[in-house]
Amino acid sequence: MRLIERIWRGDDAFARAARVALLPAAGAYRAAAAARGWMYDRSLFRVHKSSIPVISIGNLSVGGTGKTPFTAWVASELARRGARPAVVLRGYGGDEPLVHARLNPAIPVIIESRRAAGIAHAAQIGATVAVLDDAFQHRAAERETDIVLIAAEQWQRRLHMLPAGPWREPLSAINRASLVVITQKIADASRIREVRDAAKRAAPAVPQAVVRFSLSELRSEAIDGDRKTLPLSALANRPVVAIAGVADPDAFFEQLTRAGSIVTRFSFPDHHHYSAVDIEHVLATVGAGDAMVVCTLKDAVKLAPKWPATARPLWYVSQTLQVESGEEALDQIFSRLAP
Repeated sequence: MRLIERIWRGDDAFARAARVALLPAAGAYRAAAAARGWMYDRSLFRVHKSSIPVISIGNLSVGGTGKTPFTAWVASELARRGARPAVVLRGYGGDEPLVHARLNPAIPVIIESRRAAGIAHAAQIGATVAVLDDAFQHRAAERETDIVLIAAEQWQRRLHMLPAGPWREPLSAINRASLVVITQKIADASRIREVRDAAKRAAPAVPQAVVRFSLSELRSEAIDGDRKTLPLSALANRPVVAIAGVADPDAFFEQLTRAGSIVTRFSFPDHHHYSAVDIEHVLATVGAGDAMVVCTLKDAVKLAPKWPATARPLWYVSQTLQVESGEEALDQIFSRLAP
């Protein structure tokens, strides 16, 4: 576990002491965020008008909510209903645009730190709706719909603001959302209820939905010059060397374990840029056994170009989405944006 993750989520004496030491900085961060929000609420900061409808997908915490696969799903659903969406994002880390391009090859991806400029570009190339990836706090760009994701796996009863915890805004900020979506990968029903109840207390008027992310089939970048697929059941009772450079690697590792694999974990920081040394270290662990090397799609788009041609195949799994509740609220949003 990385140091910052230990501080944010750990329950040992060091983690508790570190959080206490960081509380003054967290208080200052909260005050600054509140002041900024107050100014936007009173139109003291400029909000750029948009010529096309805009839907923003964001979160209150730093990473790990399933934002990128959810955004890709929203874009694909809008396209299925006849809209011409474009995904607009900052492109931090370099992997998210590649993931969007892999999941939705026909949907334009616009990289622009100024969301309003990205929306304008989307309109210029013929998009009828802009889908903003990670823009809940970027209020300078007008939007008609705000969806906020909360990951059940990351839920804690005491929510600390940065840097004492991973929260960018307090839970009460969901009052300005159109919909709260609780995402889950390995969380149980009681955890889902706990998150839903807390969100309802914080924002009684904001509708909710729950979606589950599950592992898709296995895909290989290249075997004998061709991409191959295997069912997830191929992992059953199989040793797997798992690579994850994501915000919540433990959830991914647990998904692989629940698929029946025997997992050796390689965890890297979110948006990690892999080096030859990293790859050599992984392959040395694989050795001559029959272990499969499996990573997330977010890691595959960066690892594959560097993966040795003579090494055993690099497999990846992406996350498939199933709506478990809140279908009506989601349908209403899609109907407004793709009439």
